[in-house]
Formats: sequence, C-alpha cells, structure tokens
Amino acid sequence: MQQIIDQMGRQINCPKKPLRIVSLVPSQTELLVDLGLEEYIVGVTKFCVHPKHLRMSKKVVGGTKKISLAKIEAAKPDIILCNKEENTKEIVEALEKLYPVHVSNINDLEDSLELIMQYGTIFNKMFSATKIVSTIRNEANTFKDFIKDKPRKKVAYLIWKEPFMAAGKNTFINHMLTLNNYDNVFSDSLRYPETTLDALKELKPDSILLSSEPYPFKRNHIDEIKKIMPSTTVELVDGEYFSWYGSRLLDAFIYFKSLHY
Repeated sequence: MQQIIDQMGRQINCPKKPLRIVSLVPSQTELLVDLGLEEYIVGVTKFCVHPKHLRMSKKVVGGTKKISLAKIEAAKPDIILCNKEENTKEIVEALEKLYPVHVSNINDLEDSLELIMQYGTIFNKMFSATKIVSTIRNEANTFKDFIKDKPRKKVAYLIWKEPFMAAGKNTFINHMLTLNNYDNVFSDSLRYPETTLDALKELKPDSILLSSEPYPFKRNHIDEIKKIMPSTTVELVDGEYFSWYGSRLLDAFIYFKSLHY
C-alpha cells in the first residue's frame, strides 16, 4: 500500500499501483489517457468526451454531480478520482467509505501541474507526467512573452444562460483570463455569479466571452447580446481551453495566441 496526500490535504491509502481507476472528472479522464493509463480506466462519467471513443469502451457510472453507486461497485475500482468543484461533498463522502478517493483542487496553473505530478506518482507514470508538465511550462512561458505587450481588456466570461452566469473569483477560468491579459469584471464577485444583460452593460466590458461549455453558446447568442450592447465585442470561445486542466493545457496556449491576433 502507498499513502498519498491529495490536494485537499486528505491522507489516502491505496495500492502501490492502482490497476482499476474510476474517474469522475472529464479533464482528469483525458489526463489519464495522455499519461498512458487508458487500459486501467474502468469507469467514467457521461461528460468524459475526450477521447471520443472512451465512453464506448468504458463503463459510464453517471455524471459529475449524480452517480450510480451500483455501477461503480460493479467496476470494482482500486481508486476513484474526484475534484472539489466538479463533484459534490456528498459523493466524495459516500465513496470514501468504500474506496480510496483522491480529490483534486484546482485554482491555478500550478495546482494543475501539481496534480499531474501526483498522478505520475500514484500510477507510476513519472516519466510521462514530467514530460507533460515540462511541455506545459514551456508553452506557458512562451505565451507570457507573447502576451506581455498586448493591451489589457476588461472582459466578462459567461458560462450559462437563463440565468446568465459568469466566471468569478477563485476559479481556474479567472486565472486563465488573467494569463491572457484579461481583467475579469467579476473578479471580485462570487465564484459563479448570476447576472443580466443590463447589469453587464453597466460594467462596461470591452469584450464578452461566450464559452462553449457548460452552456453551448452559439452565434445567435452574439446577436442577442449585441442588441443590448452594440459597441461591445462579443466572441465565442472554446471553454475547454479555459476550464479544463491537465493535459488539455498542452494545446491551450496555442489556442490563446489565436485570440490575440
């Protein structure tokens, strides 16, 4: 057995190399695959869409907020991977009575890199983890040089509609906005505050970013907002690059560059 301290500071006892993994977090599922652990994944959520074939070959055990305990039990996991924000406290507490449960807590880039290295240790994939972390650091540093002379912009990043909801303070999205020289108009607000188009107009952002997830904003929503805020730039952005941590970050900074040309 090995003793692990997860990102919540919880001590976990699990096998030296867990061979049966249930992942309840889409971005962490993708990371497992990129670490070379696909064959050991025995359970995923219905939102684990990368790689696309995974849900066809692995047991789907529910969503991120609602799980089937029976399906998880049938998968016979050695370890279950959760996240503080993606999964509920009730899910973690129910599962940890039965299995080792690792909980990640991601607020910024360094937290994400720490998680990758933790998985490298837990699953005996340090070579792959180190390579991924090194590549992400290099991409991030290159992007910092690229972005340093770009003008700052006031932005609102919307994640939901009816009601409109934005990304606020202490979120990974807010951190990624900061890396992009964006000043989040909700950076002093709640983590995910509700808002209205009239309230947004009062905040006078230079740009409104409409995320592709969790709400699938489309071009018709740009037109809707422009009717109220005709002088504000409204853009569709790939939400996975702003909110998915782990190996999704390998391509994130190349994508971010495309937003600033």
